[in-house]
Amino acid sequence: MAKQYYNFLNGKWTRPHSKVYFDNINPADTSDVVGRFPESDGEDVEKAVRAAEAAYDAWRLFPAPKKGEIMMRAGQLMMKNKEKLARLMTREMGKVLAETRGDVQEAIDMAFYVAGEGRRLTGETTTSERKNKFAMTMRIPIGVCGLITPWNFPMAIPSWKIFPALICGNTVVFKPAEDTPASACEFVKILTEAGLPNGVVNFVCGGPNTGELIVRHPRIKLISFTGSCEVGRFVGEHCGRTLKRCSLEMGGKNAQIVMADANMDLALEGALWGAFGTTGQRCTATSRVYIQRKVFPSFVRSFIRQAKKVRIGNGLKPNAQMGPLINAAQRERVHNYVVRGVKEGAKVECGGKFARGAGLGKGFFYQPTVFTNVKPIMTIVREEIFGPVVCLMSIKDLEDGLRQANDTAYGLSSAIYTGNVNSAMKAIRDLEAGITYINGPTIGAEVHLPFGGVKNTGNGHREAGRTALDIFSEWKSVFVDFSGRLQKAQIDTD
Repeated sequence: MAKQYYNFLNGKWTRPHSKVYFDNINPADTSDVVGRFPESDGEDVEKAVRAAEAAYDAWRLFPAPKKGEIMMRAGQLMMKNKEKLARLMTREMGKVLAETRGDVQEAIDMAFYVAGEGRRLTGETTTSERKNKFAMTMRIPIGVCGLITPWNFPMAIPSWKIFPALICGNTVVFKPAEDTPASACEFVKILTEAGLPNGVVNFVCGGPNTGELIVRHPRIKLISFTGSCEVGRFVGEHCGRTLKRCSLEMGGKNAQIVMADANMDLALEGALWGAFGTTGQRCTATSRVYIQRKVFPSFVRSFIRQAKKVRIGNGLKPNAQMGPLINAAQRERVHNYVVRGVKEGAKVECGGKFARGAGLGKGFFYQPTVFTNVKPIMTIVREEIFGPVVCLMSIKDLEDGLRQANDTAYGLSSAIYTGNVNSAMKAIRDLEAGITYINGPTIGAEVHLPFGGVKNTGNGHREAGRTALDIFSEWKSVFVDFSGRLQKAQIDTD
């Protein structure tokens, strides 16, 4: 019998008002039920909001360095339990252990990074245009924040949202993706063990309906959402109508450019990792590779040869290099894109089918898939697939590569492999993306740098780094007049 889990409301694990539960399935083995989780309804969300509201005043006044100490302890607890957390995450969402260990490490890194921000939530002091008058700026919290996270990074992405929200003095209603609630549950347990006061973080499970209830709740002041563009547009539209603060992190159709002067072994390794890491289920995954014509044939041959060697299997197995897709619907979606690519004239060089074989029969496995003979207008070039599918295309020169890489509705991550410093600098300047790598793959964010993109990738905000504080706080300008008389700004001229 699978373990039954509850919501976490005001410091207590609480049965859902809905009395409805859903099964959390291991995508590598559908006979393995990780747990049964609540399908929360409006009353559950309302209880979470009330708890967050009740905790807000005390938490916003809690000294920021002390908040940071709680986060430091949370990071230490994650370090202590890293292997346990990684194994649960692999069981729950499928990616291989090396990657889930990295996911936990990213949450650890964010805990330590944001803990330090508790001692430097800096504003600015500046001059005043009047005599005997002091001016400064400071950050103030927003209130109750609704945080909605995806399944592909079940601990890292919640840490990107929760830790900055808390250090700024906000309280939280947190809803993880319905495919990965167990990892999120363990994250909340660690926060509690680290000493987080009751009601500061409230955890509600559920699917799209629960997420919509959070987005529409009138007393939630801010929504931070990571997920698809389709859902992100709904979130942005509602928040725009209600003047609710909103941060959106959505899709990508990321390109790697390979110039003839590049280190080909390095470029090949980066493209393979970018395309097939996390089974292609990253918003930063490399789904387009543009290779200079002079080296295109040899690069394609090597890439296909290596793609065929990728070892597919249960991520808990030590020899597995690529795990399953997250669920049956996602595997079907990926396959439909492959079928459409073939219909539109692209050539499948390898893959393009459900992965079969020993140990794969009960999971949502898909073969690493490589397309050539690809045209810029094809659907597989235009739309985010979110699976192990990559298009290899030739380019004439750097300008052609930059033009084609930028020919997309998205703008998250980008990469160029080149031995020419001038080409690298032009790519840094001209690639239309929030992230650019030189001689590195399109995946591999670091927590102290801003993460996010342009165009349809988001709405201009950034996660991670100090810029994450900007979405979770308001700026207040403060004027202290110690002149002892009324001074009229822009009117008094003496």
